[in-house]
Amino acid sequence: MTDRAPAPAPRPVDSGLKGACPRCGARTLFRSAIAFADRCPACGLRFADFNVGDGPAAFLTLGIGAIVTVLAITLELSAEPAWWVHALLWPPLALAGVIAALRVAKGWLLALEYRNAAREGRVES
Repeated sequence: MTDRAPAPAPRPVDSGLKGACPRCGARTLFRSAIAFADRCPACGLRFADFNVGDGPAAFLTLGIGAIVTVLAITLELSAEPAWWVHALLWPPLALAGVIAALRVAKGWLLALEYRNAAREGRVES
């Protein structure tokens, strides 16, 4: 019988990019495109115990919204396209950007919550 050291926990960004479990590194974090699995079948970590909430979506909406706004203003000032060009271009681009980055942001935030043992705040009486 050999004593092997446990595998090091993956980096938080790997949990987002690869869908890696923050404890064992198995690629079991997501059950679908952006929905977490209930638990990791490899190590048993319950992902349902973590609450990333709407933080990733709100952060991405603000960040990508700012980028899209700057791009829209730049296009307007340089080319002066018709209003319908803006209407056809920017909403789908913003939505695609948020959805594409949402999986990475959710996985990263869950891994940070696990690594830092973050829990809901409690008030002592």
